[in-house]
Amino acid sequence: MGGDNDEYNASKITVLEGAQGIRKRPAMYIGSTGTAGVLHLLYEVIDNAIDEAMAGYCKNIVIRLSQDNSVNAAEVSDDGRGIPIDIMPKYNKSALEVIMTTLHKGAKFGSEVYKISGGLHGVGLTVVNALSEYTEVTVRKNGRAYSQKFSKGNVISSLEESGESSGTGTTIRFKPDPEIFHITTFDSTVLKERLLYTSFLNKGVRITLIDDREGQHDENVYYSEEGISDFIHFLNKDKEKITGVVHAKKQDGTTIIEYAFQYNTTYDESLLSFVNAIKTSGGGTHVAGFHSALTRAVLNYAAKNTSGHRDLKITGDDVREGLAVVLSVFMQNPEFEGQTKEKLGNAHIKTLVESEVYSSISRYLEEHPQDARAIVEKAIGAANARESAKKARELSRKRSILDDTVLPGKLADCIESDPEKTEIFIVEGQSAGGSSKEGRDRNTQAILPLRGKILNVEKAGFERIFDNMEIKSMIASFGTGISDAFNAEKVRYKKIIIMSDADVDGSHIRTLLLTFLYRYMKKLIELGYVYIAQPPLFKLSKGKEIYYYYNEDELNLKLKELDGNADVQRYKGLGEMNPEQLWETTMNPEKRMLKKVTVKDAQMADSLFSILMGIDPAPRRRFLHDHAEQVTVLDI
Repeated sequence: MGGDNDEYNASKITVLEGAQGIRKRPAMYIGSTGTAGVLHLLYEVIDNAIDEAMAGYCKNIVIRLSQDNSVNAAEVSDDGRGIPIDIMPKYNKSALEVIMTTLHKGAKFGSEVYKISGGLHGVGLTVVNALSEYTEVTVRKNGRAYSQKFSKGNVISSLEESGESSGTGTTIRFKPDPEIFHITTFDSTVLKERLLYTSFLNKGVRITLIDDREGQHDENVYYSEEGISDFIHFLNKDKEKITGVVHAKKQDGTTIIEYAFQYNTTYDESLLSFVNAIKTSGGGTHVAGFHSALTRAVLNYAAKNTSGHRDLKITGDDVREGLAVVLSVFMQNPEFEGQTKEKLGNAHIKTLVESEVYSSISRYLEEHPQDARAIVEKAIGAANARESAKKARELSRKRSILDDTVLPGKLADCIESDPEKTEIFIVEGQSAGGSSKEGRDRNTQAILPLRGKILNVEKAGFERIFDNMEIKSMIASFGTGISDAFNAEKVRYKKIIIMSDADVDGSHIRTLLLTFLYRYMKKLIELGYVYIAQPPLFKLSKGKEIYYYYNEDELNLKLKELDGNADVQRYKGLGEMNPEQLWETTMNPEKRMLKKVTVKDAQMADSLFSILMGIDPAPRRRFLHDHAEQVTVLDI
């Protein structure tokens, strides 16, 4: 078939080398080209400084964020040994230039320089260089400073001596390339959380974050004397504790296993795991080993020292109820799943962690009988509650909405029935519900209006949700059932879009809805079916021209362009928009902005829900007041 031009031969093969390949497929190296990708570049630079700290050569790291022609730039400086600048004979280039421009080159592949390291693929600084409009590296060694500049993966200046230096270390300044990233902003909220964790995992290392963007000067210092024990106190600061902090550190050859945990009165586990100071949100073999060891140690102690529960089957989930734990492993040659390093895959680590953790926890339980009894009683209580809830659910299913195929009357359903093509908007408020019904595409868009704020399931028991009409309406509309009866294959819409006002009340409503989905329909989030609509905050009118803006920065830029000669309306709620405006700005698939909700870090999401939805109202009020106007991306 076809002529010579259709022949598939060597001439049809395109080879992308070095920076060219990275720039062509950036997501392969940093996960995305959104805000998470921009932060990933910064993390790569910070992680190199942390590797120097873990090797024992760095005590201070300073990160500075600044503005460069409206685009964010970052600078990371450490007092480590400094990147090598001597010539590598094989390449006839300095080690610095090779590291910055060549994939899979670095000191972390061997074990002479870095016994342990977060780096594995050797692509970190090469990727930062390739995806940055410019990168400048300054190395301080031997009493002198040396600098070299790069741009988009290319060398733009040779290594030059730039003056005297009283110390050693490396400073890297870079500016993410707007040609690659549609948003070049470093999310300071996410960054601060990461730096806080990093300081706990590297006790004695002082990390300073200076944010000089937008004419401000915000400076934060992260430092921990006690390491992960301090971490546990931080995780449990808003919770009632029932044991002391259990902390242990063991070394087996070149592998160091450290953990700390404490039980509280909540009902879920909050676990954060790390490998070589890199957060493993996906868990992995080290987490599996810890879970197995903890369960075995607690059940063995219970069997020997307590009675009255012989007929009660206690599971690992029961043992982990109310547990806050930090698990940190330092090891050579970690095998991560992907460059984003979210899950550890080394098989032998499970056995090693399980052995070390089992022996240390068993010893702790024998030596601290009061804490041991509290842990066992907590597990027994969880098992009893689980069995009671199971019976209640079985009874409820016979007469509840889980078997009810009748759709709620308030649901304005769509004509299409294929879940791949349909979406449902969860809308709060009668006025907004009416506008969205009129403005929608009736073929593919369904509208479920809710009245007021739904039940706070963080405080309520399972049985109470059956008495809440708003929750019953959602369950019936989605079609999946909930909890143990959940069946993703029965979902009626593969886009579930929460649409609420952009104010404190709207933030509260979103949180209530996400809490319910997280607790009882978590799979919907894991499958990527849950979204948050982004209604505009401002309408700008000039003559017949109308513009909509989602933040003040965009609005001010346009006003400056128009010399302020325009009318501006700030929307206080969705109900202020007519159906046409709501469609044009928030519901039209071709123009709208949606934020996908992901379970990237379920443990921290649970902590956030506890603060926002728990019994103590003070942390909730504090969070909503501080963050309601700032949230643009919700990542759980």
